[in-house]
Amino acid sequence: MLRNGVKKLTLQTSSAAIGFTSLLSAPDFLHYSRDHCTVYKVLEACRLSSDYKAASAIHTRIFKLGYETYPSLVASLVLTYLQCDRLLLARKLLDQVFRLDFNVLIVNLVIEHLMGLGEYGFAKKCFHKTPVRDVITWNLMIGGYVRNSRFEEALSFFREMLDSNVEPDKFTIASVMTGCARLGAINHALWVHRLMTEKEIELNPILSSALIDMYSKCGRIQTAKEVFNGADHSDVSVWNAMINGLAAHGLPFDAIAVFSKMEVENIFPDSITFIGILTACSHSGLVDVGRKYFNLMSSHYSIEPQMEHYGVMVDLFGRAGLLEEAYAVIDAMPVEPDVVIWRALLSACRIYQKPKLGEVAIANMSRLKSGDYVLLSNMYCSMKRWESAEGVRELMKKKGIRKIRGRSWIELGGVIHRFKAGDRSHPETEGLYKVLDGLIQQTKLEGFLPQTDLVLMDISEEEKEGNLNHHSEKLALAYGILKTSPGREIMISKNLRICHDCHNWIKLVSKLLIRVIIVRDRIRFHRFEGGSCSCEDYW
Repeated sequence: MLRNGVKKLTLQTSSAAIGFTSLLSAPDFLHYSRDHCTVYKVLEACRLSSDYKAASAIHTRIFKLGYETYPSLVASLVLTYLQCDRLLLARKLLDQVFRLDFNVLIVNLVIEHLMGLGEYGFAKKCFHKTPVRDVITWNLMIGGYVRNSRFEEALSFFREMLDSNVEPDKFTIASVMTGCARLGAINHALWVHRLMTEKEIELNPILSSALIDMYSKCGRIQTAKEVFNGADHSDVSVWNAMINGLAAHGLPFDAIAVFSKMEVENIFPDSITFIGILTACSHSGLVDVGRKYFNLMSSHYSIEPQMEHYGVMVDLFGRAGLLEEAYAVIDAMPVEPDVVIWRALLSACRIYQKPKLGEVAIANMSRLKSGDYVLLSNMYCSMKRWESAEGVRELMKKKGIRKIRGRSWIELGGVIHRFKAGDRSHPETEGLYKVLDGLIQQTKLEGFLPQTDLVLMDISEEEKEGNLNHHSEKLALAYGILKTSPGREIMISKNLRICHDCHNWIKLVSKLLIRVIIVRDRIRFHRFEGGSCSCEDYW
């Protein structure tokens, strides 16, 4: 069985199985398997070829050779069984491991490996089978969920950890802060900060950076500044967190002031510092300032620009309408531009209606995502080139590519409420739509006209207006208004960039209701107050 299985994986799995042609019989395998790294590579080849029979035979050998204490082998074998839809075998393997003399270190390493491979569901099963858990076990689960963008699950595990009377440490708090930051959940953020203070967990550069980042991403840039002012400034990461936070809030001159202070205090900037400064310039159209700092990187600080720096420069020129300069940056790059850089150029081509250059960007993108096709299609639609737009959409259908749906969320009373365009799944749908319809009527009476030219489809004006009225950020805002008292600040997060129609509509709503409304989109923060936005309509 093993001979046939290994021969099969050698033929089917290209690079993963190269070098294992000698492993064609059980004796040969036993000879080479004295090295657990070789066993791991063979298992990975089994996983790639979905050869559970060969994996099962290796499973037996692993236990005979005493390799069951090697976390990478256990995790790889579990994943091979999952890949082959052999859930029962995967569970039996874990049962085998837990029947051995229990060693929490081994279990922790298995959980870490599973989380690293994105298998958070199976890591959770492993966690719940564990009879004894230490703080590291909990940290691996919480940190693993955060790294896999499962932020609410991370917070849920943190609460469970506290309920289990396990004391969190600095690593726990840093992971939870990152989860709060990514969610933009200010109530959770305040709770975690309070908890950290109560448990007398001392701030270090990692926690200070995480705290600044958390408050920045939760819309509290002033609080982030206060944390920064009281922090130890000896580590560059603390400065980077502040500069990047100010950049996201569209405060370029504040970011530059922090950079100048760095120089005064003799803190040497690194490549991340310059990403923050260049991003701040890009978000505010400071082309000459951005160009100056880009040149300073290598001329004054001997920091060679990396892919990310070139990407920000392309974005800086592209947003400003300097598409030729943006393309010149790409053309002069010493390394092959990645898909993110071409995407920045494509986005600028859509804004400034440059389809030819947009097609050049598409042609150079080896890994196209749904948003790239949508950008190209939208560019054609905005120019009323319906046939070209339809061609792009048809290509998306052929390739099975779906448009990423816009989603928005709002945190109220410690609960995250999520919405998508046209959503009617929320328990309080009736109330929030009543509020939304009322706001739409109010804004129309004030002279607001929906920007139906931004609904990039060849349909009637009435249908276009209906589509715009029910964008996810409008639903989230309506729910926030429904559930909060008059005058209270509202913050919404969104997974995509806010559209021009919603942006202009929320400006007017902030004036009518005399409210501060903060929207954190994929790119930056928008603070709406008194009928204007902090981005000054440049984003």
